[in-house]
Amino acid sequence: MSAPKITRLETAAIRAVGPSVLVRVWAGDEYGLGECYPSAPAAGIHQIVVNLEEQLLGEDPRDVERLYEKMRRWNLFTGGQAGAVLTAISGIEIALWDLAGKLQNVPVYRLLGGAFRKSIRLYADCNAGSVDAAAHHASGEGGLLSEDLQNEYVAVAQEALARGFDAIKFDVDDITGPLHRDFWNGSISPKEHDAMVARVAAAREAVGPDIEVAIDMHGRFDLPGSIRFARAVEPFDLLWLEEPVPPENLEALAEVRRNTRTPICAGENVYTRFDFKRLFELKAADCVMPDVAKCGGIAEGKRIANMAELDYIPFAPHNVSSPVGTIAAAHVCAAVSNFTLLEWHAIDMPHWADFVRYSGGEIIQGGHIELTEAPGLGLELDEEVAYAHRHSKGGIPFFGRE
Repeated sequence: MSAPKITRLETAAIRAVGPSVLVRVWAGDEYGLGECYPSAPAAGIHQIVVNLEEQLLGEDPRDVERLYEKMRRWNLFTGGQAGAVLTAISGIEIALWDLAGKLQNVPVYRLLGGAFRKSIRLYADCNAGSVDAAAHHASGEGGLLSEDLQNEYVAVAQEALARGFDAIKFDVDDITGPLHRDFWNGSISPKEHDAMVARVAAAREAVGPDIEVAIDMHGRFDLPGSIRFARAVEPFDLLWLEEPVPPENLEALAEVRRNTRTPICAGENVYTRFDFKRLFELKAADCVMPDVAKCGGIAEGKRIANMAELDYIPFAPHNVSSPVGTIAAAHVCAAVSNFTLLEWHAIDMPHWADFVRYSGGEIIQGGHIELTEAPGLGLELDEEVAYAHRHSKGGIPFFGRE
């Protein structure tokens, strides 16, 4: 029997958590489905996928890691190390694993060496409170750091607990709000600092001592303000403090870590094992969170987790994807020993689960994703739901449809 050959690639852009580009890689009548990290230039990601197709046509889709390296090395001089090019490659790589699993009738985690676990624990990213809080902020009525909106943290935290999650994350950065003095300056004013600490206190009080609470700063702040805040929240026993300083200076991140007992988490803006090598050398984080849909894909995510394990660092992938990218990340989490938590970023999106039909039934059950023995990623896209939530900007064809 002849080996399968890749015959075409196609894309569609949807709006789930953000404007994601989905990728289908076909081998005859079978296809694999992947997702590129949600990003504003969806049309650019689409075009990069189109350009990469010529590197894959006629290849055996089961040679996933060789094809990943072929795409990455072919783009050595055009951005294959990071950014949009690697994001596009990541989505294709995920689709290749899905296709390889389907062709061999095994789930992706089996192709990765098998499962340490099949029940993948999630934490709920609660943003900066509820949708109402975001609308309140957009209206200019006080900003997300104002005292009158602390109840939004409490409400969404309680909703997450009611849905079975035992770990949550909140945002505390609001550089456009009234308490931040200068949009371009990363310093934290005394009032802003106090308001940020008060929000952490409100979240901890809302959930009690047994629920894990993480806090995200989105790389907004300078070094002294970050250290001061990290020290101030030590009494709240955080799961981690995420990206307090901008991600391009890992030495500064390491300095924050050295000056606080609060665990530091980073990695969503770090690409490939080569960049993570520097993060580990600097001992810049207590926990790493690569995003599988942009760091290079499933195998690269596993390689990064294995590197982290050398220093006994937990692996907690960042994830703002639709169910496609989320379940892809779950297969990585199943296949590594040092997995701790996977992010879920759609607590305020009731249609999020409708994008796919999942072999395990309901995608999230009691704050977990249960992986199955279904081949590939174990899901099929509901094209009508996806089409109804398509991203219309940029003229991207929806798998060939207008």
